[in-house]
Amino acid sequence: MAASEEPCREYLRRHRIPELLQRLSALLLYHRPDNPREFLIQALESVKAGRRAQGEFPDLMDEGNLGAMFGLLDVVGRGHISATQFREALKTLGLSTEGLQVGDDACITLDVFKEE
Repeated sequence: MAASEEPCREYLRRHRIPELLQRLSALLLYHRPDNPREFLIQALESVKAGRRAQGEFPDLMDEGNLGAMFGLLDVVGRGHISATQFREALKTLGLSTEGLQVGDDACITLDVFKEE
């Protein structure tokens, strides 16, 4: 890796640009708007407003979708999933698991899954 690449990688990591781009791409593919550029502008404005606590962050999934996803992970109906399943689901949704404080032996319920 060239010496000039490391500051670039650090900049992207610090500002969580890969996660943002992944989430925006997921939103775009999920909603498939007729005007993708306008949709992305609105999504970024929602993120900006959400950071100022003036609005909600754009959601890829609603509660029904999250419940269905949880049901797919909890195939035997135990009412909880493993921490490993939880982390993988977050990654699949394009969400960061950095700083997630869930022990490896934790049982994640539907309520916790939706909250996170």
